Amino acid sequence: MQNTAVAQLFARAAEHAGDFRAALPHRKQRPLQTYAEALAAFAATTPEAGTEAQIVLEDLVARATPGLHAMAGPRFFGWVIGNSHPMGVAADFLTSAWGQNAGNHTASPAASACEAVAAHWLLDMLDLPREASVGFVTGATIANFVGLAAARSEVLRRLSWDVEADGLFGAPAIRVLIGAEAHITVFSALQFLGLGRARVTKIPVDSQGAMLPEAFAQAMRDAENDPAVIVITQAGQINTGAFDPHAPIITAARQHKNVWVHVDGAFGLWARACPTRAALAKDVDFADSWATDGHKWLQTPYDCGFAMVRDAEAHRRAMTIAASYLPPVAAGERDPSHFVPELSRRARGFAAWAMLKHLGRDGVAAMVERHCRYAALLSEKLREEKGIAILNDVVLNQVIVRFGAGLAPEAGDSATAETVAALQRDGTCFAGTAQWQGRTVMRLSVISGSMCENDVLRSAESIVQAWRGVHALV
Repeated sequence: MQNTAVAQLFARAAEHAGDFRAALPHRKQRPLQTYAEALAAFAATTPEAGTEAQIVLEDLVARATPGLHAMAGPRFFGWVIGNSHPMGVAADFLTSAWGQNAGNHTASPAASACEAVAAHWLLDMLDLPREASVGFVTGATIANFVGLAAARSEVLRRLSWDVEADGLFGAPAIRVLIGAEAHITVFSALQFLGLGRARVTKIPVDSQGAMLPEAFAQAMRDAENDPAVIVITQAGQINTGAFDPHAPIITAARQHKNVWVHVDGAFGLWARACPTRAALAKDVDFADSWATDGHKWLQTPYDCGFAMVRDAEAHRRAMTIAASYLPPVAAGERDPSHFVPELSRRARGFAAWAMLKHLGRDGVAAMVERHCRYAALLSEKLREEKGIAILNDVVLNQVIVRFGAGLAPEAGDSATAETVAALQRDGTCFAGTAQWQGRTVMRLSVISGSMCENDVLRSAESIVQAWRGVHALV
């Protein structure tokens, strides 16, 4: 394509992007098509001849737009995901246009250098050990995978076993201790690593899903003679926002001669960036590795997560891919591919750097505090309505709601599911259902960067109206 045509194409794409974002506050906060309808819109025979780029772009926008969710909208509460801040999106536009493979520092010095600086800023903002290494991964799922890969490598190295070379066949056994309400992605990481999602010791939890320290201490005593232990804690339970009590857990864990503590802090780790909430994540810095997402509270576009490991050598040993065609790394240089399970990958550091630079320490802290305050306000408004119960202590940004308080459990499940369905049809805001302690609930995740107090109040009213419509039929 000629330079003029390329510029016109990019400009038109940016225009469409701007139009989509401008419409979000005013449209229904849900897709306007079902999956079947979207599939029908895209269905076509395999193209035999090419099509002009401008035509393809317009066709893509026309087909995709009705089936796009309002995840970047101000009243989206469906999952714990940010709304891709315009600053991060702009940096991501450039990342795609620049077309840099961020696998090593020789291929793209700028991408590697930007990532190194963003890593330093991230550790500083989260107040984690400054010597820790940081891998820029797709999200918290792979961040947990990377942290646990480093854990597996190091606890076995201490037992003179090279898991990278020899695998797990015949390796010393590793006991994994994890809370009974841990997130499913941690179990997936254990599955991917050959540690088994079912071969774990699940620690009983309290009513908020946080591990009971006495039960954990007993489990550590039971593991006293095990050759290796990996402990997985949680900073921000996905439904309640609760934090495991890290001080007693880490103290008990350190009594073992060969232990590694990993923290799944997909969204809750960002509490450490907010002075009014930092106490929730107190002492997580004494762990060995941490996982968090950029596309949650940092509001980056997707494909941005962070795996942070205190022992950079264990991190590097678990992830490095060596080949003769790859450039050597001199002393003091940082090769991005040594900290993630990829060679060819997106230059994720640009968007992370841009958002950290744009918001700054004060901006991140203010946003976390604002969302926590909005979650409290939302729960207060819902509590005022008869028949609505809030099932968690709203300590962070998560609210779990039960409709039909006082009804039999099965009737309450039905009332909750029907209320959520009515809410989604209305489209003023979006929320979904979840299972909590064997019962159906509505989960609200307050984390949209563009949300204001009026959005919270509008959403609370739409939820109440949805419940009233269902309640009238119960």
